Amino acid sequence: MELKFDNKLTEKQILSKTDKVESKFEIIENTSILFKGDNFDALSLLLKNFKNKINLIYIDPPFNTNQEFFISEEGRANSVSTSKNDIVVYSDKMNFEEYLEFIRERLVLLRELLSSNGSIYLHIDCKVGHYVKILMDEIFGKNNFRNDITRIKSNPKNFYRKAYGNEKDLILFYTKDYKNNIWNDIRAPLEEKEIAERFSKMDEQGRRYTTIPLHAPGETKNGATSRPWRGIPVPKGRHWRTNPDAFDDMDAKGLIEWSASGNPRIKRYADQHTGKKIQDVWRFKDPQKPKYPTEKNSKMLEQIILQSSNENDYVLDCFAGSGSALKAANKLNRKWIGVDSSDVAIEVIKSNNLGNYEYYDLNNNVYEIISNV
Repeated sequence: MELKFDNKLTEKQILSKTDKVESKFEIIENTSILFKGDNFDALSLLLKNFKNKINLIYIDPPFNTNQEFFISEEGRANSVSTSKNDIVVYSDKMNFEEYLEFIRERLVLLRELLSSNGSIYLHIDCKVGHYVKILMDEIFGKNNFRNDITRIKSNPKNFYRKAYGNEKDLILFYTKDYKNNIWNDIRAPLEEKEIAERFSKMDEQGRRYTTIPLHAPGETKNGATSRPWRGIPVPKGRHWRTNPDAFDDMDAKGLIEWSASGNPRIKRYADQHTGKKIQDVWRFKDPQKPKYPTEKNSKMLEQIILQSSNENDYVLDCFAGSGSALKAANKLNRKWIGVDSSDVAIEVIKSNNLGNYEYYDLNNNVYEIISNV
């Protein structure tokens, strides 16, 4: 399936445009990097030495809202109410076909930069997200689509319009190779209410626990897990969870609970629970007092980085905005690459004290080493 629209270039044409991007800078793999300038230009320069080396990409591009986004003279981000003295941070006003090609060209370059075990998370809204997903299927391959994540961004809306309120946006999660992507299986801790419901029993020390059967679904015809234990046969269609010799040791340690009728069950303690698998609905609301329009929740970004990268990996955000993704990457001991063309965005990013990094102003051919240690 392919999305067709006017002025759509071939991938070969897009990649040939990168050869025309000129700069006196040679960008080498060394440390974290911040670019000021057009992100197509920055990505083109990175292709020379970073092809197949970026482990994780998170981008939060414009949503084709036909709006301008502002910040006040006092540094307060405004997206709804504005005054005549507010500063335009960025404009999100392209016709739809231009917008789709703008996103698509950058996705092609990002795929080239992504490592063989890398992942990309694209943050978008439901108005254009379905079109962008088709583009990502084209570019990354539909087999590499992993999740369409719903992100609860705000409290329920009560605006007077003839439609349901909107309190969500979405994140499209793709990999370079779904058989090989970094996945650290980060778990979410149980909430107190969940602990009370799942672990309803209490032992003599006040530790919460629950019990599970010694057996699990599926028969084994031969072997230890099919033999009776202490005269108790394995139920039909099931097998012991482990070699029944281990049950003797568990019982001696008080980890098996016996019912009045002599039915044994394994104790599982709440304080040993490793957490629950993270699902595809996330509740990470936008900051109440953002430093930059459309700033995203830092905890959400930390979760993405922990899940799909390892320490010292490269994390890239070429629509860096407030630098929240860069700040999360730095906090979690990852190297990062950020790009933005907005003067305000660059100043906000620099204010985050992101350790040591190289700064390239592509518009003015300025290079600096920034140190915040």
